[in-house]
Amino acid sequence: MRIELDADLTLKSLEPKDAEAIFALTDSCRDYLREWLPWVDATRNSDHSRAFIQHCQNQEASNNGFNAGIWFKGEFAGCVGFHPINWANHCASLGYWLGEGFQGQGIMTRACQWLVDYSFNELGLNRIEIRCGDSNFKSRAIPEKLGFTREGQIRDAAWLNDHYIDLIVYGMLKREWRN
Repeated sequence: MRIELDADLTLKSLEPKDAEAIFALTDSCRDYLREWLPWVDATRNSDHSRAFIQHCQNQEASNNGFNAGIWFKGEFAGCVGFHPINWANHCASLGYWLGEGFQGQGIMTRACQWLVDYSFNELGLNRIEIRCGDSNFKSRAIPEKLGFTREGQIRDAAWLNDHYIDLIVYGMLKREWRN
């Protein structure tokens, strides 16, 4: 899959050749990403990124959603994709991350908007959920800009490095989405 969102922004399925770019971005902004992403410390070399890509390819091959690399002006900028799709209930959860130098340009908002459109219009899902750390205001801004409903807060829902954090749950239903 390769989707050109505009002249500068492309989403594409991850391939083994992307491992070096993923690891380089992760490593270059490790402290920044670590604040909210528990997998950063375990990503010590490009083999770890390659294993993530294999996981993503398996997920796509089993029709359980996909994770896309985000390319901005030809540079790898981050990832956006599904946690496993719940086909029985026609719902999925989205996850995303963006390198520090790519923040504040609307990249993730556009990527998530495309993915939500795709979820409802192509996959036939009825509900999309996004969960964000309660103090991760940059991440929370994405569902808020896209008109998701804040549905609640789950206390001590995620272990992040050395402590628990609360998660804010945002939801969007197909009938609410702007087509």
